[in-house]
Amino acid sequence: MKRVVRASFVVLGLAVAIAMSWGSPVSAAPSGRTVVDMAGRTVVVPDKIEKIAGFRSVGVLNAFIELMGEGSKICHDMPASFTRNDNWRFQYLFAPQIKGAPVLEDASGEILIETVMSVNPDVSFVVNKQTAKLLEDKGLCAIYIAWEELDDVKKAVTLVGEVLNQQAAAADYLVYFDEKVAMANERIGKLGSNEKKTVIYGNVGQLNQPHRIAEWWISQAGGISVTDNGRKEDIYNYEMEDLLKWNPSVIFLASTSSKGDILSDSRFAGIKAVKDDAIYGIPTVAHVWGNRTVEQPLTIFWAMNKLYPELMPREELAKEIRYFYSRFFLYNLSDEQIAEIIDGRKQ
Repeated sequence: MKRVVRASFVVLGLAVAIAMSWGSPVSAAPSGRTVVDMAGRTVVVPDKIEKIAGFRSVGVLNAFIELMGEGSKICHDMPASFTRNDNWRFQYLFAPQIKGAPVLEDASGEILIETVMSVNPDVSFVVNKQTAKLLEDKGLCAIYIAWEELDDVKKAVTLVGEVLNQQAAAADYLVYFDEKVAMANERIGKLGSNEKKTVIYGNVGQLNQPHRIAEWWISQAGGISVTDNGRKEDIYNYEMEDLLKWNPSVIFLASTSSKGDILSDSRFAGIKAVKDDAIYGIPTVAHVWGNRTVEQPLTIFWAMNKLYPELMPREELAKEIRYFYSRFFLYNLSDEQIAEIIDGRKQ
């Protein structure tokens, strides 16, 4: 028996040697690292990552990738739902190669799987488990990210850093995040309870607040959100009579609502924010600042500048914005671009 086994090994070795001499490739097990994503899935990540894709929440995912200094590896353009206006123009500055690159999903969010396979990304980040399974079934590396609670941003940043082999950049950001939130808390601690302004954020013209995360950044900026009722769902719809009763001092508008909508509607005329012209469109840079984004510390400072400019002067806000994108996104904003961000979305 031993002689038979030994002979088999000799034959196998000869076959491999002959194949190599003929120039035929010898397959080998793919190399890579294993990570556990936020769905608890163990995923093999390639050692070498040259092409990165993001699906569904493209703005959020691009921002995570760019935060790691890896924006140059994003291999696709933004879907039509992002390019119908110029709100996302900064994405083409942070990752200029995406302009004109293949689009991997249509305006409705359907994955264009044939295009995906032709691009063949090394790693894909997804926020939908069905998308993760679709890509996985096609043999692609898919990493699921969830951001539901506030602390999920830290888990997600850590995971993206691990996947992209940028653990130091991830750790650096987490220190920055905690330091800036602590700085904001220290400053708003100087406010008396009767000095804090009431705020509403969202699609005010449509009477809804679309993102629960805004309740957090408004409070961190020293505001009192009139929609902060302890809800668990993201979208909160209210009635005009509610808004009139709340009578907020400041209105922060989400990306689908405009100041013109508010000013042209006589129902809003008696609200304090309207009478005082305290209506501001939230900026969109890598992502919409009022939504879940790695730019959240800047959202706090921007809101603080609008609420209490003595606590966050414009000059200091400009320095914070310049520092953030230079340090993490590896992009140096001009003075004009920073002014554009501070002044908020075009109304």
